[in-house]
Amino acid sequence: MAMSRQYESKEPARDAVDVAPGPLVLEFGTPWCGYCQSAQPLIERAFERHPGVRHLKIEDGSGRPLGRSFGVKLWPTLVFLKDGRETARLVRPRKTADIEAALASIV
Repeated sequence: MAMSRQYESKEPARDAVDVAPGPLVLEFGTPWCGYCQSAQPLIERAFERHPGVRHLKIEDGSGRPLGRSFGVKLWPTLVFLKDGRETARLVRPRKTADIEAALASIV
């Protein structure tokens, strides 16, 4: 599965995320966020080595329950899940190697 390139305006329910099988990365942010835009090349490079990991870009903001349930405060926030359990989290990642290490924790 390839990396998602567009933010989903309709987020999945937390119950669905908690029972999602296998590796999954939730990326919380917005298309207009400068930090989110600058992180995209790093995220894309990391996902090149992990094509089997599902990636969901969730458009976050005030009143969005999924981001609040994960305690997201800054964008982008990447939450790495394996079988619905969080194994790692990166906030405003600056290095591809950090994203790759977190991905390795869920594959």
